[in-house]
This record gives sequence, structure tokens and C-alpha cells, in this order.
Amino acid sequence: MQTPNGILPIDKPAGWTSFDVLAKLRGALGTRKLGHSGTLDPMATGVLAVFIGKATSAADRQLDHDKTYEATIRLGLRTDTGDVTGTTLETAPVTVGERELRTVLPRFMGDRMQLPPMYSAVKINGQPLYKAARKGQTVERTPRPITIYNIEYLGSPAPDEYTIRVACSKGTYIRVLAEEIGAALGVPATLAALRRTQAGVFSLEQCHTLPEILATAESGKLETNGWVLPIETVFAPLPVLYVNESVKAHLFNGCPTSHYKAADGRYRTYDENGAFLGLATVEGGVLKVEKLFCERG
Repeated sequence: MQTPNGILPIDKPAGWTSFDVLAKLRGALGTRKLGHSGTLDPMATGVLAVFIGKATSAADRQLDHDKTYEATIRLGLRTDTGDVTGTTLETAPVTVGERELRTVLPRFMGDRMQLPPMYSAVKINGQPLYKAARKGQTVERTPRPITIYNIEYLGSPAPDEYTIRVACSKGTYIRVLAEEIGAALGVPATLAALRRTQAGVFSLEQCHTLPEILATAESGKLETNGWVLPIETVFAPLPVLYVNESVKAHLFNGCPTSHYKAADGRYRTYDENGAFLGLATVEGGVLKVEKLFCERG
């Protein structure tokens, strides 16, 4: 098959790392040029946006990095990883329930500081924290700013387990949030399940499972069935700018275009035929290329 350029939203299966998913797709898609936006823990499922080919350079330029999760918290248990896949560190009788949980949840909304967990991909001195954690080491970390936009109580799927929906900013660790909620309740807590339902502009409804994608790639239909979304999908909130052939040539050559009649700002740029070119900015009547995502010529 011809390797597509674009974004493929995947419903990541449990038990796979985000890297595992990319490794599996490299063979199926016939390219090593793959990336993803927003790592998911192995136990987690849900939205994982995979960037293919020329789209890989769009991952860091996304306008929306916010996420939404459905998380099940188990009270009365604390583990070394912050979820039920880890080693038990503490157990305790649970003397609180839904009423107390609903009372404390609003405390966690808004701008907050959060300490990254040891079992995370955050790098300190060039080494991911999880590698140090696996050696039994603890690395000094600095709390980072996050924002919790909303927390909604969804119900109790099992005794001492409670599910919440969390809308949050990039960099939020739901495992840490679960432990913090437990601390507010006066009991140890850990994450029993986690599903990401939204990642930036990508939703669960747009996702397909890994087996579906592998089968479709093998049949040669993946580049034509619409599952691979256009690169400009991540830039949808930006205004559109159509340019003529002369300005297009300037963009391709990295030359600014002066006396350009457009408001200052950042634009997703198309040629006269409607083909997406890339990102450009206008400042003081000067149009400059930011990043091209098309083939030159």
C-alpha cells in the first residue's frame, strides 16, 4: 500500500504501551515515520492519535492538547505505580462512600500543581522516570502546573470503586489525581481503570481498534476509506488563507510576501485548488511561512 500522510485515531487496547502500537503499525503501514500525541499507560485504553509521514511534524504544533478521561478509582488500596497493575504498598478499610466523594471532587477543579509520578515518561537528566522507578530509585521532581476543567461523578461499578469523568490539560496524571482524591477522603486510593475519550480534536467516535486497522491496511483500503484524517485536522480552529501561485512560490522558497492584505495572525494555508500547503503567519502586512506539509512542486 502507499503510505498515507495524516492522522489515524486509534482505540488503544489494554496491555499495550503507546510505543507498542507504533511498532506494530510500522510494518503494517510500511513506514518508520510515525509518532503519537499523548502517551497512554499500558493499562489504559482509548484515544491515541497516531501521526503518519509528513503529519509527524504536526504533533507538536497542535492547538488543542486538552484531554478527557473516564477513570475508576479503587479506595482502600495504594500501589507503587498508582494503579492496580502495581505492587501493593498499603491497604485499609474503607469508611467513606459516594456522598463523601461527591463532596471532595470540586476541590480538585481549576489550576493546580501536580507532582509527576515516578512511573511516568517524564525525563529528568535525560532519563525517563519509570526507568529509575523500576530500579527502586526515587528521583527528585518538581510539581508542574495543570488545569482540571471539570470532574463529573459517573457511578460505582463495584464495591469501593467509583468512576469519574475528568476534563483536563496536557500533563495531568490521572493516577496522581486518584491518589490525591483518596488522601482528601482519608483512605489510600489507586486507579482501577482508565479510558481516554478525547485527546485534543480527536474523539473516541473517530477511533478504530488496532485489529480493524491492521486488517484494513493488509487489504490496501486504509489510504482510501477515510480513516486516516488530513493533516490540517489538528489546525481546524485556525482561519483559512488561500494564496495564488506567486505567493505559493514565495512560501515554498521561504520568502516573505510584503503588503499582504490579511489581518495579523496564524493561518492554515491552501492554494487556489484547495490543496493544503501548511501554516503561515501574517504580521504587519508581511506573510511568512511557518511550516509546509505538502510536496514542493
